[in-house]
Amino acid sequence: MRCVVFGATGYIGGRLVPELVRAGHRVRAVVRNPAKLDEVPWRDRVEIVTADVRDPGRVAAALEGQEAVYYLVHALHERDFVRLDREGARAVAAGAAAAAVRRIVYLGGITPEGERLSAHLESRAEVGRILLGSGVPTIVLRAAIILGSGSASFEMLRYLTERLPVMVTPRWVRNRVQPIAVRDVLHYLVRAVDLPAHISRGFDIGGPDVLTYLEMMRRYAVVTGLPHRVMLPVPVLTPWLSAQWVNLVTPVPRTIAVPLIESLVHEVVCHEHDIAAHIGEPEGGLTHYEHAIELALARVRNADVPTRWSDATAPGAPSDPLPTDPRWAGGSLYQDVRERHTAADPVTLWRVIESIGGESGWYSFPLAWSVRGWIDRLAGGVGLRRGRRDPRRLHVGEALDWWRVEDLRRPTLLRLRAEMRLPGRAWLELSVTPGPDHGSTYRQRAIFEPRGLTGHLYWKSITPFHDIIFGGMARNITGAAEQRQADPR
Repeated sequence: MRCVVFGATGYIGGRLVPELVRAGHRVRAVVRNPAKLDEVPWRDRVEIVTADVRDPGRVAAALEGQEAVYYLVHALHERDFVRLDREGARAVAAGAAAAAVRRIVYLGGITPEGERLSAHLESRAEVGRILLGSGVPTIVLRAAIILGSGSASFEMLRYLTERLPVMVTPRWVRNRVQPIAVRDVLHYLVRAVDLPAHISRGFDIGGPDVLTYLEMMRRYAVVTGLPHRVMLPVPVLTPWLSAQWVNLVTPVPRTIAVPLIESLVHEVVCHEHDIAAHIGEPEGGLTHYEHAIELALARVRNADVPTRWSDATAPGAPSDPLPTDPRWAGGSLYQDVRERHTAADPVTLWRVIESIGGESGWYSFPLAWSVRGWIDRLAGGVGLRRGRRDPRRLHVGEALDWWRVEDLRRPTLLRLRAEMRLPGRAWLELSVTPGPDHGSTYRQRAIFEPRGLTGHLYWKSITPFHDIIFGGMARNITGAAEQRQADPR
């Protein structure tokens, strides 16, 4: 079938597209930033279309000539995600009906019956209702926690269990949850388009195990060989307070942790398993909890994580044009530019640049970076805990600690956009040019566009530390390249 996927660069979308291609479908991937797909292995096997789901005109163009629609967009990163999700769903529902699409498939969340829902779960349910009311046959798949390398739910579970041998646990950790492995979610998604047109409804999907979150943490510890985790129940910890703790201990920022935990306040288990009568289970059966954990950890160890929750960008993220571009018309702009010649060849220097961040660090004053990261976490930002997907290779659009890879022109330019809490917008640009005598020139540019008086004061206050931070970075990066060239081991 001709399938259009909205949200093709998201956590599920980025894994679904190659599965649809493998199943023989012709896929049109809809993205806001096509550069994010430049290096995915399936790039040349799909059609790429640029559109935002809240732009009805672009949505209509993306739907033209298609038979099936996958809607995998969720604006959880945004403060007003309920309104944004509603607008996107309405635009796609109306466009699908006008284009005479044969099938819509949507992945939402399991909702408990007869309870007041969190904003996160209510928004998921509302999107499902909008799509089911489009007049187009629609399948809404409802899942609880999705277990897979790089998922926000898995990262929260992983870091809480690994970093806290003793935990003060709120009451919600005793609520029952029915997690499902990401491979099983993809199985249902791929086959949902083949269902006959008279089937238009929602289905709960879940794995074979129903556990409390407490049991999930304890079983994770067993799978990974950790000592027994001590849990001290405290009834007064609210979901909001729990989210602050998750924000500090795990890579999941408060903006994601709050809606995730608010959802766990409910028992999220399947009310029915009707999907079994329409779509068979995966070969070998549904994945048990322990095996799902083992599979996810194996991908993490092998640096083979195809998508991560942190790689999804929020609509309207500042990216283009860069404030130093001629077509940019703005106010004040601050820059710190460093340039150093090195005896290291351009290839070796580039390898050091592209491996920056994560476990490699930032080549200057680690304590200052760590303190700034903790300050950002306390302020509700992303901090330095997001790390990187692959220790050697970056991709446009992926998260890199508190930066986002905005431009990558291998092997000459890496541009990062800051996503920490700042009174303005900031970029860090690292570039390589060949130099004389087989050496190279390293150029580093920090750019800051202040917002209001606070932004100007912020830049002035950190200027005295620039030589330590930025100067040290330039010296250490070129030094690391020279050392690597002298000893390539």
